[in-house]
Amino acid sequence: MPIQTLSRLAEIAPQQWDALLTEPQPFLRHAFLSSLEDSASIGGRTGWQPEHRLLLDATGAVQAALPLYRKSHSYGEYVFDWAWADACHRAGIEYYPKLLCAVPFSPVTGTRLLGDREAAARLLDQLISGLAERGQSSLHVNFTEPDADALLQGRDGWLERIGCQFHWHNRGYRDFQDFLDGLTSRKRKQLRKEREQVAGQGIEFDWREGHQLDEAEWDFVYACYANTYHVRGQAPYLTRSFFSLVAERMPEAIRVVLARQGTRPVAMAFSLIDAGGLYGRYWGSLAEFDRLHFETCFYQGIDQAIAAGLSRFDAGAQGEHKLIRGFEPVITRSWHYLAHPGLRAAVGDFLAQERLGVLRYAEAARDALPYRQDTA
Repeated sequence: MPIQTLSRLAEIAPQQWDALLTEPQPFLRHAFLSSLEDSASIGGRTGWQPEHRLLLDATGAVQAALPLYRKSHSYGEYVFDWAWADACHRAGIEYYPKLLCAVPFSPVTGTRLLGDREAAARLLDQLISGLAERGQSSLHVNFTEPDADALLQGRDGWLERIGCQFHWHNRGYRDFQDFLDGLTSRKRKQLRKEREQVAGQGIEFDWREGHQLDEAEWDFVYACYANTYHVRGQAPYLTRSFFSLVAERMPEAIRVVLARQGTRPVAMAFSLIDAGGLYGRYWGSLAEFDRLHFETCFYQGIDQAIAAGLSRFDAGAQGEHKLIRGFEPVITRSWHYLAHPGLRAAVGDFLAQERLGVLRYAEAARDALPYRQDTA
């Protein structure tokens, strides 16, 4: 079957690409991925070069696809392989470029093998067979869902890596107080106190959909987002134009909460939404306030998820501070094919040990959840 490589997602119609999604996942939509490209957040000299693969049938119809990028570094992936790259460098092996099947800057589990799964797996086989010819060290598929895991499990040469995130799950709560009632007394008092501290500083919150913000408000959103990088001496991954483009192309999937003290905007959190979940992605503030981060990024999202009847709230990667606020450990998975046999064996040994540590960590985290025993 013919295989086509796209250097820009604009080379395929949005309807064709989105038809390959079994669920309307916002991060995989043409609107989201093309906004990253068209805003120059990826491409050019960013180290993210789109090389999306399509598998066509005899009529030219798209049977399967992979959101694929050629990477010259490991930034913005949230599955950390810097140590592997360092080991390669010491051994005189080139680790970059590598191929990555993922959503840039988005550690969110979802579909990676689009369309017919078996056909998409054949695309992976084709990519593996051509790694040496293309001068690429490896192929990585990050934050996979169970269907892809089942296909890759036991497939020759593939290594599974697990990680741990913290997600909030809606147990049919009527409101935030109903959620609090399910916590232990000490944690219930802590969360209530944190919310009261923010309110006591005169800060109020306003939720918007993508079409409800004007360009001046998007300027503020971007200033907050960029500030989270600037304070660490880093450059932000996303450009300002990304926010305008994605708001224009998929406004119904965007939720932004703006924090104000009086008439002065002070912070924001940017999320995406689908039928089952809320996904907190970016946050930032232009002023320091006690407990503002927890309220803006966690408690406001929980409020929104309850009000919308959503089953889960993914507030982003990392952060044990989520655990004591009711976010539960969730195992994530990624898959890695390393062409060099020695590197593959060494990484395989490392991942086997790492897996035990992650599972122990997740189990300990479950034991530390703040829910009352009669509601857990």
